[in-house]
Formats: sequence, C-alpha cells, structure tokens
Amino acid sequence: MLDPREVIRRPIVTEKTTAQQEALRRYAFEVTPEATKREIAHAVESLFSVRVESVRTMRYRGKTRRARFARLPGRRPAWKKAVVTLAEGESIPLFETA
Repeated sequence: MLDPREVIRRPIVTEKTTAQQEALRRYAFEVTPEATKREIAHAVESLFSVRVESVRTMRYRGKTRRARFARLPGRRPAWKKAVVTLAEGESIPLFETA
C-alpha cells in the first residue's frame, strides 16, 4: 500500500469542482495513476480526518503537442483524477473560501 502523501498529488480547483464542493460534498484530486479506489479513500481519510462515502476515478491520456518552433512533437504526461464524495456533514477545510 502506498503512503497517503504519495497517492494524492494535488487538489484540482476549478469552477466546476468548487460548485460540486458546495452542493454535493465532492472534492477532486490528481492522484498517482497506479492508485486504487481503496488507496485513494484511505489517503483522503487519513490526511484530512474525514469519512469518504465514494470514490470515482478517471484516466486522462497525454496529448501530443508540438512546440511553436520545434519540428518533433512532444507528449504531455498521462494522469489520473479522483472525485471523492464525503459523508453527510463532512468537509475539507483546505478548500473552504473566506
């Protein structure tokens, strides 16, 4: 099992995820591509001291991109996103806005 700090790479904060936090108690994170749903749930519960109700994951393939003056195309890395739903009455204070 991976260390919780290795599983969660960073939170994803966009307009859509902010609206989901307020209405549905859903929080989005970029996670390690090898992490399972159980590992993600355990990492969120241990790092933020909350109860996780469900975890949904999505994999994103890296796009092929070309630099402005480069002849050879490069590739952005593939990554994995997890949307975590918390139990009723739970929230992560890191995301709270003043």
